[in-house]
Amino acid sequence: MKVRADIAALVRDGHSDDYVARRLYCDRSTVGKVRRVLRQAAARQVDEARPKRMPTSPAQQAANRAVLLAALREDR
Repeated sequence: MKVRADIAALVRDGHSDDYVARRLYCDRSTVGKVRRVLRQAAARQVDEARPKRMPTSPAQQAANRAVLLAALREDR
């Protein structure tokens, strides 16, 4: 769905669907659809920015490093 810029601007400014529809002479369902598309786009941006896994703590990193070094020493 192509998002109408005039509807998106009013929605981002915090106006209700009813107000936007009356102001721009469109149906409330159109405004609702635009609001839903904007919400989905925002959720997608959050998902893309979220790390895929939890970062490892410094203590866990040290433990992992010790195990790895011990395993490397055994191979010699």
